[in-house]
Amino acid sequence: MGGGNFPMNLCKISVLHCFHFRGGAEFLFDGVKKHQVTLPCQPEPWDIRNLLKWIKQNLLKERPELFMQGESVRPGILVLINDADWELMGELDYKLQDQDNVLFISTLHGG
Repeated sequence: MGGGNFPMNLCKISVLHCFHFRGGAEFLFDGVKKHQVTLPCQPEPWDIRNLLKWIKQNLLKERPELFMQGESVRPGILVLINDADWELMGELDYKLQDQDNVLFISTLHGG
Protein backbone atom coordinates (compact mmCIF):
# COMPACT_ATOMS: atom_id res chain seq x y z
CA MET A 1 0.00 0.00 0.00
CA GLY A 2 1.23 3.47 -0.77
CA GLY A 3 1.11 6.72 1.12
CA GLY A 4 1.10 9.74 -1.16
CA ASN A 5 3.55 9.22 -4.03
CA PHE A 6 5.87 6.97 -2.02
CA PRO A 7 5.59 3.31 -1.05
CA MET A 8 4.76 3.10 2.64
CA ASN A 9 8.10 1.49 3.53
CA LEU A 10 9.98 4.47 2.03
CA CYS A 11 7.76 7.15 3.54
CA LYS A 12 9.00 8.82 6.72
CA ILE A 13 5.76 9.86 8.41
CA SER A 14 5.89 12.89 10.67
CA VAL A 15 3.03 12.71 13.14
CA LEU A 16 2.87 16.18 14.67
CA HIS A 17 5.23 19.06 15.21
CA CYS A 18 4.70 22.25 17.12
CA PHE A 19 6.36 25.46 15.96
CA HIS A 20 6.40 28.57 18.14
CA PHE A 21 7.31 32.10 17.05
CA ARG A 22 8.11 34.69 19.75
CA GLY A 23 9.91 37.96 20.40
CA GLY A 24 8.22 39.65 17.46
CA ALA A 25 8.79 36.81 14.96
CA GLU A 26 5.08 35.95 15.28
CA PHE A 27 4.18 39.14 13.39
CA LEU A 28 5.70 37.61 10.26
CA PHE A 29 3.22 34.74 10.66
CA ASP A 30 -0.03 36.75 10.91
CA GLY A 31 0.50 37.19 14.66
CA VAL A 32 0.08 33.46 15.28
CA LYS A 33 2.54 32.31 17.95
CA LYS A 34 1.89 28.55 17.85
CA HIS A 35 1.41 26.29 14.83
CA GLN A 36 0.72 22.57 15.15
CA VAL A 37 1.35 20.86 11.84
CA THR A 38 1.71 17.45 10.30
CA LEU A 39 4.46 17.67 7.72
CA PRO A 40 3.88 15.99 4.36
CA CYS A 41 5.34 12.59 3.69
CA GLN A 42 8.70 12.52 1.92
CA PRO A 43 11.24 9.78 1.22
CA GLU A 44 13.92 11.22 3.55
CA PRO A 45 13.41 12.30 7.18
CA TRP A 46 12.66 15.98 7.68
CA ASP A 47 15.59 18.10 8.80
CA ILE A 48 15.63 21.74 9.88
CA ARG A 49 16.95 22.81 6.45
CA ASN A 50 13.88 21.36 4.71
CA LEU A 51 11.62 22.54 7.52
CA LEU A 52 12.70 26.16 7.01
CA LYS A 53 11.91 25.90 3.28
CA TRP A 54 8.48 24.48 4.16
CA ILE A 55 7.83 27.20 6.75
CA LYS A 56 8.79 29.88 4.21
CA GLN A 57 6.40 28.42 1.60
CA ASN A 58 3.49 27.55 3.92
CA LEU A 59 3.49 29.64 7.10
CA LEU A 60 5.50 32.82 6.54
CA LYS A 61 3.13 35.61 5.54
CA GLU A 62 5.38 38.65 5.08
CA ARG A 63 8.94 39.99 5.00
CA PRO A 64 10.85 36.70 4.59
CA GLU A 65 14.12 38.67 4.78
CA LEU A 66 13.37 39.33 8.46
CA PHE A 67 13.17 35.60 9.19
CA MET A 68 15.51 33.90 6.73
CA GLN A 69 18.92 34.53 5.25
CA GLY A 70 19.86 32.09 2.52
CA GLU A 71 18.69 28.64 3.60
CA SER A 72 18.91 29.38 7.34
CA VAL A 73 17.32 31.74 9.83
CA ARG A 74 18.86 35.19 9.84
CA PRO A 75 21.25 36.21 12.62
CA GLY A 76 19.25 37.34 15.63
CA ILE A 77 16.71 34.49 15.43
CA LEU A 78 17.30 32.06 18.29
CA VAL A 79 16.19 28.49 17.51
CA LEU A 80 15.39 26.00 20.26
CA ILE A 81 14.56 22.36 19.58
CA ASN A 82 12.77 20.78 22.54
CA ASP A 83 14.16 23.60 24.74
CA ALA A 84 17.78 23.03 23.62
CA ASP A 85 19.82 25.42 21.48
CA TRP A 86 19.82 24.15 17.92
CA GLU A 87 23.60 24.65 17.77
CA LEU A 88 23.87 21.69 20.17
CA MET A 89 21.49 19.63 18.03
CA GLY A 90 23.19 19.96 14.63
CA GLU A 91 21.50 23.15 13.39
CA LEU A 92 20.23 22.70 9.81
CA ASP A 93 21.08 18.98 9.76
CA TYR A 94 19.00 18.05 12.83
CA LYS A 95 16.51 15.32 11.87
CA LEU A 96 13.05 16.11 13.20
CA GLN A 97 11.46 13.53 15.46
CA ASP A 98 7.74 13.04 15.99
CA GLN A 99 6.33 15.49 18.52
CA ASP A 100 9.33 17.85 18.35
CA ASN A 101 8.78 21.42 19.52
CA VAL A 102 10.74 24.05 17.61
CA LEU A 103 10.82 27.59 18.98
CA PHE A 104 11.96 30.61 16.96
CA ILE A 105 12.65 33.73 19.03
CA SER A 106 13.56 37.04 17.48
CA THR A 107 16.17 38.89 19.47
CA LEU A 108 16.04 41.83 17.03
CA HIS A 109 13.99 44.75 18.24
CA GLY A 110 13.64 48.16 16.66
CA GLY A 111 14.16 51.25 18.71
